[in-house]
Amino acid sequence: LTCSSSAGPCPIEASGTKSHFAVTDFPEEGGWSAVVQQQDGDSISVSLCSPPSARIGRYSLTLEISTDSQGSSYHLGHFILLFNAWHPEDVVFLRDEDERREYVLSQQGLIYQGTRDYITSTPWNFGQFEDDVLSICLKLLDMNPKFLRDQNRDCSRRNDPVYIGRVVSAMVNCNDEDRGVLAGRWDNCYEDGMSPMAWIGSVDILRRWQKFGCQPVKYGQCWVFAAVACTVLRCLGVPSRVVTNYNSAHDTNGNLVIDRYLSEVGDEDRRSRDMIWNFHCWVESWMARPDLAPGYDGWQALDPTPQEKSEGVFCCGPAPVTAIREGDLQLKYDIPFIFAEVNADVVYWVVKPDGSQKKSTHSSVVGKNISTKSVGKDSREDITHTYKYPEGSEKEREVFAKAEHEMSSVREEEEGLHLKIKLSEGANNGCDFDVFAVIYNAMDTERVCRLMLCARTASYSGSVGPQCGMKDLLNLTLAPQEEKRVPLRVLYEEYGQSLTQDNLIKVVALLTEYQTGDVIVAVRDVYVQNPEIRIRVLGEPMQERKLVAEISLVNPLADPLNNCVFVVEGSGLTEGQQIKELEEPVEPQAEARFRLDFVPHQAGLHKLMVDFESDKLAGVKGYRNIIIAPRPE
Repeated sequence: LTCSSSAGPCPIEASGTKSHFAVTDFPEEGGWSAVVQQQDGDSISVSLCSPPSARIGRYSLTLEISTDSQGSSYHLGHFILLFNAWHPEDVVFLRDEDERREYVLSQQGLIYQGTRDYITSTPWNFGQFEDDVLSICLKLLDMNPKFLRDQNRDCSRRNDPVYIGRVVSAMVNCNDEDRGVLAGRWDNCYEDGMSPMAWIGSVDILRRWQKFGCQPVKYGQCWVFAAVACTVLRCLGVPSRVVTNYNSAHDTNGNLVIDRYLSEVGDEDRRSRDMIWNFHCWVESWMARPDLAPGYDGWQALDPTPQEKSEGVFCCGPAPVTAIREGDLQLKYDIPFIFAEVNADVVYWVVKPDGSQKKSTHSSVVGKNISTKSVGKDSREDITHTYKYPEGSEKEREVFAKAEHEMSSVREEEEGLHLKIKLSEGANNGCDFDVFAVIYNAMDTERVCRLMLCARTASYSGSVGPQCGMKDLLNLTLAPQEEKRVPLRVLYEEYGQSLTQDNLIKVVALLTEYQTGDVIVAVRDVYVQNPEIRIRVLGEPMQERKLVAEISLVNPLADPLNNCVFVVEGSGLTEGQQIKELEEPVEPQAEARFRLDFVPHQAGLHKLMVDFESDKLAGVKGYRNIIIAPRPE
């Protein structure tokens, strides 16, 4: 008895995509083997063992029976082989069982958004074990241009998670016209597709991509790209997680300095392509890096959001997080770009009416509060220390020297004028709120200044919209050691019409000292909070037993909400997405509510996730953890 396994359209033994092996009594180390488990009359039970170096994908299995006079073969069917984080010799082996449960098996999670001063979490249904998702992920591999160019070479490299990671990073976006999964858009015009803020899971996106002939799904932004890539990689067996970097730099010219230009009244001058994103999400995947020197195994950063090309393709990584922290910029792949995202310095220039520029005495710092969901619980884990050494430490200075970059930021001096922006209390959508410029004169002499305070609606990518608040004090006098708080009232009637679905307002303060002409800049992004979605679950949570969820939200705005829609989903809980369109508008301070019946099919901890959309309030998220008891035997 002999078995043969083959993967891909043109399996070849030399490429590792085809193998012949005998049916034996004991498994062979390091190769394919079939071991007889049980024999009963005309039937035989065989267990199949694959080597850790086997290519992932769909295999065909054939049994060949040879006798002295003749031989015959029987097609036994197909099986799919994935990476195995439980096997010590696999390139994605992860030692800790709790981490394997979180980063391979968990179908739900949290993605961090908001601002570094107000971190929010949004639930996400990864759904890597939902119906059709595995076949869609394998189709994604077969649609990639490297496979279409040379199928044999592509399939032969599918035992390498570094290669798979680059393919997935490229195929989740469609910027190379490679029939990728998602089209990105950041201009708040989403009428011909779905707003990136409306998605609550990857499954709907992947199914749409397959259903419409691998046409890009409209639209994604960074957390959507990252979450879909995370689903695909977990589905293929690679431990993966979504991470968020706050104040994330997009350094287009590679000089590790982000120059921002402001007019004297705080308006932004877009003369540089460099950007600071409020936050930016990418994926980390756990794998060995035998292609590099020892010391770079472990978490690797992969970024599917299309920003810059890597080897001619819009993809990024895998970059060893250790190499980013150590400043080893020459290693593969794309470490300089990610190093800049977490380390670049920001310098503000104030542009005078005559065109001359004055460098501000304040630099904001990027790469803050790098976050991911904790293992086994719904809290935030701060992983900034894995990307960079503590600021100001000796080790940080060593890394910058290695990266051939001298820090150009001007550290805030103990003496002189100090400027900060503070928020009174939480800013709630539909309400007015106050921000304060806090100025402190640390000198022994009186200072006379001009203070400009300006608020604008903003997108998380750093671009700003119309002004929604302004104050200009021409003669602000500060006595020695005096602190002053200058309030700016931001009115809903001013920001409500132009607030983007990112719910951000950027406040800029410029303090000009008349005696010296020095300018100090302070910037703060205020997150405007949406109302809470309340979820009550009625009934005993048990497998295959009906439950009822009561879902409600209060309209906090002064205007009625029209075209209201609730979307609910949760792997193991609902059959795909459940959509409820409300027939009537929701009046100001009134409650939008509905009841959903569902029958959970899987025991264990699950998240019921809800998204609310309307004409004036969109992208509102909520979730409820539900522990489903197994049905009694």
